[in-house]
Amino acid sequence: MIRLFSTLAVRLALDAGVLDDFTAATGHEVATVYDPTNVLLRRIEDRDLPDVMIGVGGQLAELVAAGVLDEAAEIAKVGVGVAAPPGGGDLPDISTVDALKAALVAARSVAYSRTGASGVYFASLLGDLGIADRVNARATVVEKGFVAETLLDGRADLAVQQLSELRFVPQARLVGPLPEAAQHYTVFAAATGAGAGEAARALVAHLASPAALARYRDAGLEAV
Repeated sequence: MIRLFSTLAVRLALDAGVLDDFTAATGHEVATVYDPTNVLLRRIEDRDLPDVMIGVGGQLAELVAAGVLDEAAEIAKVGVGVAAPPGGGDLPDISTVDALKAALVAARSVAYSRTGASGVYFASLLGDLGIADRVNARATVVEKGFVAETLLDGRADLAVQQLSELRFVPQARLVGPLPEAAQHYTVFAAATGAGAGEAARALVAHLASPAALARYRDAGLEAV
């Protein structure tokens, strides 16, 4: 059994076939732990070590340099988007930075993640746009998880997260990606734990393969 730590951003693709394809081809089963990269890093600091990890590329590079992980392979990237609740009604315009600002300020509550890469970026973006106080005064900030779930129970009427994570909640309506001038792309990589066996190395090779990339694209991610 291969123990895999994975960021939430690629969960849809992994669950939709990437890991099943690997098991069918090799016979090796994979046990997954899904959490934001920052949460997984805290587990590693506590010496809870995986055989393979998928996370934000830059953060994995630090673990490689520290000898905790072996060399990492980039697998996909994704931008940040906005989702709205299910049901009727017009979707807000977020096609320009000014339109995005207006939509965020007008929202009853905007949801984002405290620990996820997209949430950390969005919090800084609010400051850059000069609307942090107004949005955060009524924001729904979740510790981790798929923030579009807050749209289903009425806690928020806009959710901001990486596009692949928003798509994990199919009932939510995808408004679209952030405008390019406000966009932020996160590159994800996979790496084996230091000293991991051949099966773990085979999994990393599969995660970086063209077959896996096709699954990533179906889940809203892009090639690096």
